[in-house]
Amino acid sequence: MDVRIQYQIKISGRFAVLENLSDSGDINRSWDIIKENIKTSATVGLGLYELEHHKAWFDVECSLYLDQKRQAKMQWLQDPNQRTTENIKNVRRNNSRHFRNKRRNVCKLQVD
Repeated sequence: MDVRIQYQIKISGRFAVLENLSDSGDINRSWDIIKENIKTSATVGLGLYELEHHKAWFDVECSLYLDQKRQAKMQWLQDPNQRTTENIKNVRRNNSRHFRNKRRNVCKLQVD
């Protein structure tokens, strides 16, 4: 059977139960029930999709490098002169070098 049809059947069955809810109830509670029914029907009908975790090499040190790059770019945007242009080029070069070496080291460790 088509996945779309399976999902429609499951969600319609769950919404049939919702018809018994009183209209005078709390709207937020009703919305939470509807939201949970949709999520549950999707999980059961479609399956749960596990996200793959990429970039295992990215850590706090890499985050600091990105912050440094953002600061250099802000300086360059505020005052685009020769000094800030050279500074941002150097920061970008150092970031690229750092990230490339970090990825290579992690890949070597995973292979070994």
